[in-house]
Amino acid sequence: MEQLTQKLKSGEMTIQQLPMPVVGPGMVLVRNYYSLISAGTEGSTVKTARKSLIGKAKERPEQVKQVLDVLKKQGPVQTYRAVMKKLDAYSPLGYSSAGEVIGVGSDVTEFAVGDRVACAGAGYANHAEIVCVPVNLCVKLPRDADLKNASYNTLGAIALQGIRQADLRLGENCAVIGLGLLGQLTCLMLQASGVKAFGIDIDKFAVETAKEHCTDFARIRSDAGLTEQIEQATNGLGVDAVIITAGTNSLDPINFAGEIARKKGRVVVVGAVPTGFDRDPHYYKKELELKMSCSYGPGRYDLNYEEKGIDYPAAYVRWTEKRNMQAFQELLHTGRIVIDYLTTHEFPLDDAPKAYDMIVSRSEPFLGVVLKYDVDKALKWAPVVVNRHKSVGKVGIAFVGAGSYAQGSLLPNIPRNDDKVVCKGVMTNSGTTSKRVAERFGFEFCTSNTEDILENKDINTVFIATRHDSHAEYVKKALQARKHVFVEKPLCLNVEELDEIEKVYYQNPMSHLMVGFNRRFTPLAKHLKKSLGPVPVSMIYRVNAGAIPADTWIQDLTISGGRIIGEVCHFIDFLTFICGSLPTRVYASALPDPNHLNDTVTINLEFKNGSIGTVAYYANGSKSLAKEYIEIYQAGLTGILKDFKELEIFTKSKPQRKKLLNQNKGQAFMVKAFIDLIKNGGKPLINPEEIFAVTKATFAVVESLQNRQVVSI
Repeated sequence: MEQLTQKLKSGEMTIQQLPMPVVGPGMVLVRNYYSLISAGTEGSTVKTARKSLIGKAKERPEQVKQVLDVLKKQGPVQTYRAVMKKLDAYSPLGYSSAGEVIGVGSDVTEFAVGDRVACAGAGYANHAEIVCVPVNLCVKLPRDADLKNASYNTLGAIALQGIRQADLRLGENCAVIGLGLLGQLTCLMLQASGVKAFGIDIDKFAVETAKEHCTDFARIRSDAGLTEQIEQATNGLGVDAVIITAGTNSLDPINFAGEIARKKGRVVVVGAVPTGFDRDPHYYKKELELKMSCSYGPGRYDLNYEEKGIDYPAAYVRWTEKRNMQAFQELLHTGRIVIDYLTTHEFPLDDAPKAYDMIVSRSEPFLGVVLKYDVDKALKWAPVVVNRHKSVGKVGIAFVGAGSYAQGSLLPNIPRNDDKVVCKGVMTNSGTTSKRVAERFGFEFCTSNTEDILENKDINTVFIATRHDSHAEYVKKALQARKHVFVEKPLCLNVEELDEIEKVYYQNPMSHLMVGFNRRFTPLAKHLKKSLGPVPVSMIYRVNAGAIPADTWIQDLTISGGRIIGEVCHFIDFLTFICGSLPTRVYASALPDPNHLNDTVTINLEFKNGSIGTVAYYANGSKSLAKEYIEIYQAGLTGILKDFKELEIFTKSKPQRKKLLNQNKGQAFMVKAFIDLIKNGGKPLINPEEIFAVTKATFAVVESLQNRQVVSI
């Protein structure tokens, strides 16, 4: 399929041939007929991408600060990789479209193939021939719906949510500052609801269009005596509410809103404007209410609502983002609002770059710019070939999942000049990601079909770097296909999945199974282990984990397993490696917190050879402190490992000290060792018994926290 993409580094915009999206549970596969370009949001994104690196940095100072933080903690190599991954990626554009359903997820009952739908969401309703959208970001349309108008779906819902925040009544009046698409749609819906619409903009074309189609009063902002005109038109009262739909760095919209609003009036911010208003005289003396409008409405940015499809009960949350979209589409279909005039330009998908050139340069007046798709063209479901076919090597590699970690820590360490190692295929949820990864790291093809990888005889090694909840299924399928498997931690999320993996693994003993426990491969860790004798050791592993918001996927037990299963497995594995024995008993206790996240926890472990260890995993510390600190004690020896950058070993003689220039957490050594194992044969890098025991110990931590008891493994 074809999709419009842009590189943030150069601003280069191209129509890419990409694999079809993956249709997972709760998703709807849609063939776009039309998609709408949001001139404000997308125009700003495109304009920023076309600036120099210095210009980009000025536009995004917070991201520059993040880069400097990474540089300080992880060194220049990892920082460079992270930055280049962002700059070189194919970024999708678009977030509002309409088309026809061509496939649904296994659990979807609300939609069926052939339904006409309108879609929303950045990263979902892209400018692409085929999009895959969660059910709560998709609404069904009547069979005779005008799909061009329906493609205004997202902006219509955003405008409607702004009106709801203004809380207006029949017969009241409202000023709309900014008469682009959002402003025009807002005015149309205000009039349809019996509210008098006052429109203000700096652009003459926008004002004249609004006068003709959607306002009772429209003026250019620079008009003399504008405040007095509005006061006169409202019988000296001022407007009941002001909705700001403009996008600007100027404080004028927020301050002018205060000037024209009546006493006790409301100001609603929908557009991207600064809110550092002047307190006096208007906001203070009038006791104005300033409100923000969050995109399409309740449910926006809620993982449970948008990705999992869990709806809010209408009795308690009457207007969600999906119900706002449905209401907007009903206004269109019944003719209560007429938006035909808004579409000033229509381009075929192939000419999309020309549309953005016009928007950025403002070479001619415009409002709505839509992209039209060739729906008569036959769709291709085959893998997309990126590089010429190479000879088959001893190691034929495929990646399932290739996000930030894979691109920063795994893929750069795959040998590029070894004729025995061939990168064959890559599959991700995003076609833009899989295509760019294939190009950047030399894979032959990218795909959205697992079978293209599992049934390929030239692929014998599969790296799995997807979200945690899919690890177990991909591991089982790859092992059943007799592939060697490297899976990024965790191996799986529960005991049932682990039992199934163990069973499949032992049925296919010729396949190697490796989990990405990279810390045991660091040079300093290896040196520390060599310094130890055969007697039991006592160990402390302190992790300054840092706080992560409760509403992110990392904290979601069903997606990531939570931070214990998702990350603490690393530290249990490291202690297992150091002491050379399997964990046998676990006791854990957590600091109480209102969200019940259990991410500030102390874990005590006992090992088969008598060793003991403590993992102190704390999310309530200072960010300025290094993340990881390890102490090892054994028969008069003490080893201290600081953030995998500095090692001190104390004995009766003079202390040994080793310090690296940059932090090294062992990813490069781990990947090389795994590929060498597949290429040359040999014993597993980590004994499967250790992998399974560490995974069981992680589950035991969760059980101990739940039961407040010691758990035997």
